[in-house]
Amino acid sequence: MKTGKITKVAGPLVIADNMTGSKMYDVVFVSKHRLMGEIIELDGDRAYIQVYEETAGIGVGEPVYLSGEPLSVTLGPGLIESIYDGVQRPLDLIYEKAGDFIPRGITASPINMEKKWDFKPSVKKGDNVQEGDIIGFVQETKIVKHYIMIPPGIFGQIKSIEKGKFTIKETIAIVKSEKKEHKIQMMQKWPVRKPRPYAKKLPPEMPLITGQRVIDMFFPIAKGGTACVPGPFGSGKTVIQHQLAKWADAEIVVYVGCGERGNEMTDVLLEFPKLIDPKSGEPLMKRTVLIANTSNMPVAAREASVYTGMTIAEYFRDMGYSVALMADSTSRWAEAMREISGRLEEMPGEEGYPAYLGARIASFYERAGRVKTLSSDKEKEGTLSVIGAVSPPGGDLSDPVVQATLRVVKVFWSLEANLAYKRHFPAISWLNSYSLYIDNIREDVRKLIADDFFDLQSKAMRILEEESELEEIVRLVGVDSLSGTDRLILLIAKMYREDFLHQNAFHEIDTYSPIEKQYKMMCVIDHLFNTAKEHLQKNVKIEDIEKMKVRDKIARMKYTDNKNINVIDNVIKDIDEEFKTLTIESNQE
Repeated sequence: MKTGKITKVAGPLVIADNMTGSKMYDVVFVSKHRLMGEIIELDGDRAYIQVYEETAGIGVGEPVYLSGEPLSVTLGPGLIESIYDGVQRPLDLIYEKAGDFIPRGITASPINMEKKWDFKPSVKKGDNVQEGDIIGFVQETKIVKHYIMIPPGIFGQIKSIEKGKFTIKETIAIVKSEKKEHKIQMMQKWPVRKPRPYAKKLPPEMPLITGQRVIDMFFPIAKGGTACVPGPFGSGKTVIQHQLAKWADAEIVVYVGCGERGNEMTDVLLEFPKLIDPKSGEPLMKRTVLIANTSNMPVAAREASVYTGMTIAEYFRDMGYSVALMADSTSRWAEAMREISGRLEEMPGEEGYPAYLGARIASFYERAGRVKTLSSDKEKEGTLSVIGAVSPPGGDLSDPVVQATLRVVKVFWSLEANLAYKRHFPAISWLNSYSLYIDNIREDVRKLIADDFFDLQSKAMRILEEESELEEIVRLVGVDSLSGTDRLILLIAKMYREDFLHQNAFHEIDTYSPIEKQYKMMCVIDHLFNTAKEHLQKNVKIEDIEKMKVRDKIARMKYTDNKNINVIDNVIKDIDEEFKTLTIESNQE
């Protein structure tokens, strides 16, 4: 193995000479401890290396070992239910080897190379195959079938294929092309910085149902879409990420803890095995991959963790799955970039971030999408949705990381501290947030739920906007000076806020709200509004409408059992009955 020599150590940045033959983004091993690093800049035979482990105690003159390979992830059966650090080292195995703390230079195979998997072929000898074609599968967990694909760049005819129990290193098939024979294993390796190829990118047209009312009804995201959740400390970014990881309508979840606190990552680890997937009845962990690079782990490895998570997500997308990737939080990754850039003595951009911050963030989110995968099956599609949390200092949305992210993503869920302080969760602002996917998914939602789904949404948005305008008047002259119609708008807006948008992530029923239930709840509030408007013109007093008993039933709709949502329809009958009584009483007066 070729070696270079360290000439300077500056925190996570190591400079080495005599690195002839090395390439950008090649993996190297620094010092006798063999610390893993990646070349991020070359100047002649001098290499600038970001090291993914603690560099304390390393000195000038120590060796640097060249691997000649880029930073790559190992892909194959065994990924699901795993928890990795930023460079795909399995933390459970490291714990068994070394205890509570990760020693420097320790390595472990990302996937168990000795475990035998029961491979069932789906093609036979003599079949023609091309890159991306599925040749069989392994039942990885009760929920996930792990499809074995022909690696990119390989075409030909199946010369042999075997059924049975194999390790991921063993040959399961041989593909004969014009020039040579290719041995196919269940394992693939892929460079993390290189997007996995696909046949064609398609427009995202299906909604990603999350079970969170403020998201699904007001600011939806499409399957294959991108969203960001910026907000100040304590506003609930991590809880939203956890909720989406738990309940989003995705078949595979990749959760990247990129610089978040260790206790938050621990919550995920403790909760996910206990939580039951509503579709399959199995623990959520059975369809989840976790990547933990918490705030006390090496700063430089935050970048690796983001790309490692993305590459694993793309791999499952290529199988034809709907994949959701959560990154919490990309601000920590940007801070790591700022530190490395400073040590490289590059010209700083805004607030000290590197000038290429926007390009790096864009290249990450652009790997999301709904795609036609590489395959001879022209119908095979996969989707990869990416949701990134952003933690700007003090919740300042003019922060360069937030602005760079907003230029790329199509959904903006703006978390507000004042909502969080009022204990309104999710603290997503209905006045500042937006979704640019509504037109894309409109047709699909019409078929799935109802024709007037987004009509109800836009009507509710108008009422909430009118409420914010009326609040100024109320502060000046009081609510009693408003007309009956304006007071009705305040009443209905309060219902939208408290009875619909507010959702308890820790309540066994309210934590997940099916889209059909959301629609019925909106119909009830809309029916009350329309009926109340009519009866105001029939001399029913607004004070009587404000005191209606049916309001308690509307407030309790969110706690209706999700298996029995038709009960909500009865609330509409109760509204009509109570208005009949009010009309009779007002006529008698």
